[in-house]
Amino acid sequence: MAETTVKTTPDAMDAATLEATLDAALDAARAGDSARVEALLEPVHPADVADLLEQVSESDREALLAMGSAVIDGEVLSEISDAIREDVLGALPDEVVAEALRELDSDDLVDIVEDLEAEDQGRLLGAMDAADRMAVEQALAWPEYSAGRLMQRELVVAPEHWTVGEAIDFLRGADHLPDQFYHVILVDPRMAPVGYVTLGRVLSSGRDVALKAITEESFRTVAATDEEADVAYIFNQYHLISCPVVDGSGRLVGVITIDDAMNVLDEEHEEDMLRLAGVGDEADVSDGPVETVKQRLPWLVINLFTASLSALVISQFEATIASIVVLAALMPIVASTGGIAGTQSLAVAVRALATRDLTRANAGRVVRRELLAGLMNGIGLALILGAAGVLIFGDWHLGLVLGLAMIVNQIVAALGGVLVPLTLERMGLDPALASGTFVTTLTDVMGFFAFLGLATVMLT
Repeated sequence: MAETTVKTTPDAMDAATLEATLDAALDAARAGDSARVEALLEPVHPADVADLLEQVSESDREALLAMGSAVIDGEVLSEISDAIREDVLGALPDEVVAEALRELDSDDLVDIVEDLEAEDQGRLLGAMDAADRMAVEQALAWPEYSAGRLMQRELVVAPEHWTVGEAIDFLRGADHLPDQFYHVILVDPRMAPVGYVTLGRVLSSGRDVALKAITEESFRTVAATDEEADVAYIFNQYHLISCPVVDGSGRLVGVITIDDAMNVLDEEHEEDMLRLAGVGDEADVSDGPVETVKQRLPWLVINLFTASLSALVISQFEATIASIVVLAALMPIVASTGGIAGTQSLAVAVRALATRDLTRANAGRVVRRELLAGLMNGIGLALILGAAGVLIFGDWHLGLVLGLAMIVNQIVAALGGVLVPLTLERMGLDPALASGTFVTTLTDVMGFFAFLGLATVMLT
């Protein structure tokens, strides 16, 4: 019996159906059945097709890419992770790449091209239409990670003196409009943006209403040279949907939409998380073992040297540990508890710096809060650990040493978790890059020093 394919919309496809569909498409690709692959993937969202290409083995990816346009179109190409995009492009025939690129807006084209090697950039630029190629080359002239790289050139512009009726007639008669747009941007005779009007206001207003009378209060512009992270912050802070981009003379050169701004925020948050974990900022599940080692080994080596500081501190109290052996068993408790507290404080501080909730204006208040919280946590843990020391070892002196060391280490951890990223940020460094290593070292060193130092004074 011949198999039939039941088409479903991406919205209606649940997780189980999606998984079964992707598995069937992979089996069809292995069998070289491009018609079935195309039929199966046609209702699947491009992001899910991109996930499939990222998650399968290299041999299965080659089988899928051999299906050409049955698998790859412009949207899929724009969704693929940077980690494998170059390999994907290299495996596709030029005609498939050219067809896929024709479907994309200029901002997506720039996103694909900008991270490629020069040879691959030339290949893709050569596959583009002349207008797209010019737009991408102009975008690449702007600094990396700038608004000029993030913006798209496809926008809707109207003279500032137009009425709603004139704008509607223009939109209906236009040969080409962006696939998605949210505002009609008003410009003066110098092509400088002076306001924008939402499509909803255009459609709900009378034809004789002046566009200038229904502009949005949220209107603002960004410079093409502004950093994309600053642009994303503006979108998030002021709840923007789109934002015109201007050059050095104030002329309109493009527009940034909310989807691109939110992508930047997601990437920034992901990079911070990976850097805090010490695995670099480009780690990906599709990376091979060599790439993974390159990302992780440097931080492990750095941690090896910083851990040596803790060992150095411990070695200074060798006689104390030799005379009271139980101290060796209790040291990890103080150090690990301090490390967890430092990580808690650090995570909050780095996140607040990224969202600009932690600034010079409120840094003092935040530091005082962490100091008080560390003291209170230390007292609570000291009571628990001190009581356990007395009950288990029958020595109230040991319990007191444990309690005092815990208070000291919790205060150090809380302060280190906020002061270290603040210091790095003031030095112009990424707070997420090395804060974890410094805070861990600080809590370990101070924890061992406080515990063993107090034990030396009070128990020997």
